[in-house]
Amino acid sequence: MYAVRDKRGATGDNRAMAVILIADDHPLFRAALRQAAQGLGEDTRTLEAEDLDGALAQLQADASVDLVLLDLHMPGNHGLAGLAAIRAQFPQVAVAVCSGHDDPAIVRRALDHGAAGFIPKRTDMSTMRHAIAAILDCDVWLPAELRAALDGSRPDPADHDLAQRLTRLTPQQFRVLALVAEGLLNKQIADRLDVQERTVKAHVTAIFEKLGVRNRTQASVLLRELSLSEPLVDEPTQDGG
Repeated sequence: MYAVRDKRGATGDNRAMAVILIADDHPLFRAALRQAAQGLGEDTRTLEAEDLDGALAQLQADASVDLVLLDLHMPGNHGLAGLAAIRAQFPQVAVAVCSGHDDPAIVRRALDHGAAGFIPKRTDMSTMRHAIAAILDCDVWLPAELRAALDGSRPDPADHDLAQRLTRLTPQQFRVLALVAEGLLNKQIADRLDVQERTVKAHVTAIFEKLGVRNRTQASVLLRELSLSEPLVDEPTQDGG
């Protein structure tokens, strides 16, 4: 599923090789995550981004990233769109969602869309370090209370179907889809991505076919289904969460 295990060898103990991207707009919580990650080994390398565009740029520039610690509500990350974008464009990278809100329904949706774990922002440093280590070892990590709340739950059929359809898109097709959802025309998308307009037209045709939609409006509505029912904003806690 992810490349992490192969980089660590059979034992999974060589965590010094981990490269972790911390994507969060709160400096205090980035510092807490950085401290937890660097506690895994002296050579653990951390990168940081303050918004979704920055995170995607970091992933594009550095193919060695093993894990993204993704703030669910940072700028540019509309609902689960950021998670879906990273999973579609960089499928080899694990993504753990971090949030100050741990509604089991939201956690269920995040897992359905490929999250490798959910770390509440109130998590203490020791547990946070354990969570990151577990995810790097290819386990799905949830705090005990959330695991109990989700025990026996099944993926929502609509979310499961949407996640499956989105995984059919190539990274470039997902970028085109996101720009279509912003209302850009083919020529504008071509200029944004520095490709020819006929290339964009070909991508749009393929997107419609893979998603089972007939027009740009339906494709945009489908992507907007990744939004959450309540647009929450994380507030940093006293310990940086």
